[in-house]
Amino acid sequence: MAAIITDQIRILNARNFLDGITTSGSSYYSFIGLPNATDIQSDWDNNPPSPVDNFDNENEIWETMIGLKKITSSDVRLVVPKIEWRSGNTFDMYRHDYNTSNTAKVSGATNLYGASFYVMNSEYRVYICLQNGTTPETPNGAPSLDEPTFVDLEPRAAGSSGDGYIWKYLYTIAPADIVKFDSTNYIPVPSNWEDSTTNASVRDNAVDGSIKTVVISGRGVALGTANAVYTNVPIKGNGTGAECTITMNADSQVSSVVVSSQGSGYTYGNVDLVAGGVPTGTTRPTFDVIISPQGGHGADIYKELGAKNVLMYSRFENDIQNPDFITGNQIARVGIVEKPSTFGTNTPLTVDKASAVTALKLTGIGYSSASYDADSFITQTVATGTTAVAKVVSYDQSTGVLKVWQDRSQSGFNTVGAAITNPQYGFDQVDFTSSPTGEGSLKIIGGTVAEGLSIDNTFTGLSTVINNRTFYLGQSFTNGIANPEVAKYSGNIIYVDNRPSVTRSTNQKEDIKVILQF
Repeated sequence: MAAIITDQIRILNARNFLDGITTSGSSYYSFIGLPNATDIQSDWDNNPPSPVDNFDNENEIWETMIGLKKITSSDVRLVVPKIEWRSGNTFDMYRHDYNTSNTAKVSGATNLYGASFYVMNSEYRVYICLQNGTTPETPNGAPSLDEPTFVDLEPRAAGSSGDGYIWKYLYTIAPADIVKFDSTNYIPVPSNWEDSTTNASVRDNAVDGSIKTVVISGRGVALGTANAVYTNVPIKGNGTGAECTITMNADSQVSSVVVSSQGSGYTYGNVDLVAGGVPTGTTRPTFDVIISPQGGHGADIYKELGAKNVLMYSRFENDIQNPDFITGNQIARVGIVEKPSTFGTNTPLTVDKASAVTALKLTGIGYSSASYDADSFITQTVATGTTAVAKVVSYDQSTGVLKVWQDRSQSGFNTVGAAITNPQYGFDQVDFTSSPTGEGSLKIIGGTVAEGLSIDNTFTGLSTVINNRTFYLGQSFTNGIANPEVAKYSGNIIYVDNRPSVTRSTNQKEDIKVILQF
């Protein structure tokens, strides 16, 4: 069956996804995790494995998650592939009729959105290429020599080199958007183009069905008087008002054609030589009339540029007021989860950032100098014959807060979920407790304090005062234990990226830019 799914549905899906982030019922969080990547695969840092898309892997991602950061509407933009202007490069020109039999001459693209028909200059201004020096003698266009820098509303050449390029200015990327959304391979498109006052002049200057460009495909032969100029040559079609000026060369062939009046309402057009008084000669000249996109150039840049990709930005930055993000350990996975819940509820998570690990408030002699090796084991006997076990995420000597995580490898299973014969602590995942029973104890075994530190079951709160200084803990403690702030296994993990391990430090920031392609 001869059928296609058009690019327009991809653009629509991207815009709908973007719009969904601003609705009250949808929330998205980026996350970091997997501090022990080399335990899963020894050469992980040199060869991170591709994520597996199944329910089991989704559970494992939750088990090793460390922290989450909320993505707001200001953290999301539609983006398009980055095409930078470079002197001497040849670019495609905008055409409404690229297809498998009429490919873009430079890129070879079979549709407009695969063509290199727009550029970003060195000042982060974006332009459409309406003419790239295409002539009968240079059907593939010519190198661009003059960088476009103007912000004129009407198309024009960028300089005096005569390279044949005509550019149409669209927009300038805002400085704040450069920081968040400019990436190696993509550039952002302004938000709310339809209502933006910043870009109103470009948008309001667009004319539906206008004609900006006519390309000479054949110069013709013996077209009357040499060097003659014919003005007001009409362009016929289903629109009105479009005219062009045709100039002959010394050999009585068409030298140039320039649109003098763009008209409106065209979806197709043809240069009417007879009505314009242009001799048709022994060989009639031929032209390609290029039709602007619906609404005109600049009316809907999402459709014009093919904005079918969404970039989601988040920054993981240490915050003394809300220290949810660990330091001193590694992360090897980033991703995005949609609509996670608050711990212990079905209520959507709404906080700006959230911890995904358990925290223990420790006390005892030597707590301020104790250390716990990252990813080492700690245990607590919680009852007669019952032991809780976890791995260390981080330890703060100032506050005595030990952050830990529990995954399947600590309860009788390997990292891929297979059961281990005779596991040391059994197959049950046991929680740490501030109320041990029987032969249980508050003591935490592990770290450098030989006799072990203990859970401070007298401590409750979000902060503690030490030597007249307030320390914020990031999580809410009850009797010395803080649960994760997010409900594990809630929501939908929609993106996962396994990366070489990165060790987080106190002054470190991670800018995460995820591009979703529709």
